Amino acid sequence: QAKLVESGGGSVQAGGSLRLPCAAFGYTYNRYYVGWFRQVPGQEREAVAAIYADVGSTNYDDSVKGRFTVAQDEAKKTVFLQMNSLKPEDTAMYYCAGTSREGGWYGWHRPSSYGYWGQGTQVTVFS
Repeated sequence: QAKLVESGGGSVQAGGSLRLPCAAFGYTYNRYYVGWFRQVPGQEREAVAAIYADVGSTNYDDSVKGRFTVAQDEAKKTVFLQMNSLKPEDTAMYYCAGTSREGGWYGWHRPSSYGYWGQGTQVTVFS
């Protein structure tokens, strides 16, 4: 049973940057996806980015391409979401999520592909 813990949220002025770490605990295998999602109250959870751990391949939603970067520290089992040039519309609760061997795969951008979820960290971007 894996567990993911994200941190690093906060408030930042538009144009600023934040880095969100996601620490993964309990994985007994090396290859799994870690995805970043965000959600605004009253709206569906949307995919932001994902990385295939150990391999290092990445995926991004068009809304964040060129501004956000997802990377991993394999030794520390931590995935980072570096967010630059933040906009007020990036304001949301951000979640990291990990896939499990037992779960189905519906694509990196589908919440249903991920079996483990962190508790979320709030990001607020003010103009």
